[in-house]
Amino acid sequence: MSTRRSRHSGPSRISDDQIIELLSKLRQLVPEIRHRRPDKVSASKVLHETCNYIRNLHREVDDLSERLSQLLSTIDSDSAEAAIIRSLIMQ
Repeated sequence: MSTRRSRHSGPSRISDDQIIELLSKLRQLVPEIRHRRPDKVSASKVLHETCNYIRNLHREVDDLSERLSQLLSTIDSDSAEAAIIRSLIMQ
């Protein structure tokens, strides 16, 4: 068991070790920092890049949703193409 202190008192305590572990997981998930040396990326940089990455993912989702809506508006809703698109969306 770690002897490191917790950040907060009360029921929602998070230890320094947990913060380090979570930052490590974020480093692995975010493409901008995934291949950098961990000792070269500060915690604030990891959090900043994670926020940017999430914002970009939201933009991509919005763009793809708009493109899908445009595609669906150009085809017959009872067509085979529409059925394929609906089945892909439901996966």
